[in-house]
Amino acid sequence: MRRRYRRFGRRSPTLTVKIDRIELRLLRLPLVHFFETSFGRVHERAFILVMVEQDGARGYGECVADENPYYSAETTGTAWEIISQFLAERVLGVELAHPGDIFPALKAIRGHNMAKAALEMAAWDLYASELGVSLSTVLGGSADSIVSGVSIGIQDSIDQLLEKIAIELAAGYRRIKIKIKPGWDISAVERVRTRFGDIPLMVDANAAYTLEDAAHLAALDAFDLMMIEQPLEHDAPLDHAKLQRRLKTPICLDESIHTVRIAQEAIEAGACRIINIKPGRMGGLRESLRLHDVCAERGIPVWHGGMLESGIGRAHNIHLSTLPNFSLPGDIAASKRYYEPDLIDPPIEVQSDGTIAVPTAPGIGVGIVADRVERATERVMTLRK
Repeated sequence: MRRRYRRFGRRSPTLTVKIDRIELRLLRLPLVHFFETSFGRVHERAFILVMVEQDGARGYGECVADENPYYSAETTGTAWEIISQFLAERVLGVELAHPGDIFPALKAIRGHNMAKAALEMAAWDLYASELGVSLSTVLGGSADSIVSGVSIGIQDSIDQLLEKIAIELAAGYRRIKIKIKPGWDISAVERVRTRFGDIPLMVDANAAYTLEDAAHLAALDAFDLMMIEQPLEHDAPLDHAKLQRRLKTPICLDESIHTVRIAQEAIEAGACRIINIKPGRMGGLRESLRLHDVCAERGIPVWHGGMLESGIGRAHNIHLSTLPNFSLPGDIAASKRYYEPDLIDPPIEVQSDGTIAVPTAPGIGVGIVADRVERATERVMTLRK
């Protein structure tokens, strides 16, 4: 397949990427409400903010790695070391024709996609800003708004879950996703359907089950779900294929898909009918564009997942979601659901029709509030050629 990202949007014949400074910041923000998955419950989020600078112009990327190696083997600690010790030297002072050339430039470092993505996405923001256009334009997106869904974690009770769903539906969200795990699955979904009828509904297991649970998971077929996301382990695409043959409900893969090649093999094996795209998991926007195209050519719809990003990472996600095969509501919700205040102003908001307007200012198109970033900062490092 051709590198389609080179055909997307504007590509300047004169503008190149030559980063002369990288700044890493370890930030910590308290969540408005705890968020619980099968991995556990969190009350705050620590993450790395990456700033790249070229002749005084700046771009920002957010590393979605968590403090703990549960969703991914990467953590804030590993990402900090990989960026500072291995990635930075491969881009600092190196002239590249396009931000899409950064991922290939980092090929010698195996894995560590979240660290790579944070650096690469900051360069995309810089490049679009210098062109004077929105990131979505550079990526090849065309939508001026995206449809928003919401992800609701495991609660202290099913009644509490139902009340949170009622609040989000009243706010206009077009799709509800609830987290499930053994002991919090069939009964929770049944109660949601009983109260809210045929709302667009999906579940996310975060790899909490095994193939031995196939008969139990098949009971979810009765509830007309949009999909069940990542029911089995991240490294078990063939088990997912076996499970999909026993389910009517489409399987969506998340943690399993961290390269385009794995996605191609999973689709060919029948392991999924839907794929969740997260640029952090894929290594950045270049590989996310490739995955988008591969899925489109094979008739696999995609949607954009979330990693509890601040408004900076959330803005990147909005722009990527403007591409045409993002045909299902993503997990890109209003920033106030997670952080109050967020790091950006004005905040990202969901409109009454359940959509989010795509920022039109250059780059990611949001204003970063410097004093909020400073207050949330626990560690800073500056890297130069």
